Amino acid sequence: MFKNIKYLLLSMFVVFKHLFKKPVTLEYPEKKITPPKEFRGKPVVKNCKGCGICLRVCPSGAIQIDKENSSFKIDLKKCIFCGNCAYYCPHGAIKMSEEYELASNDKEDLIMNYRIGGVDERN
Repeated sequence: MFKNIKYLLLSMFVVFKHLFKKPVTLEYPEKKITPPKEFRGKPVVKNCKGCGICLRVCPSGAIQIDKENSSFKIDLKKCIFCGNCAYYCPHGAIKMSEEYELASNDKEDLIMNYRIGGVDERN
């Protein structure tokens, strides 16, 4: 009998201890976090020269360059957001943005198409 009361009091202590603490989670769609400065979100390309260094340093093979059509593609389904492409780009054409909401119902929305020497064709 006393053993049961002891466990009841211990469990009530745990409940009351956590009752007045600030919640850890956010109410996500209404409140969004600001990512830290080092965050690596969706890659953004502006004024790509088509040198191909990003293609060689991408460990997942998410980047494709077609020099005949002057096109540059980043497949976000394959991208691991390591930031190698942005780090090694000698022209500074690739930047890692703070955008982290990349969910989509259409797989084609996750393929970023760019023109070499130009800006984003889609999105």
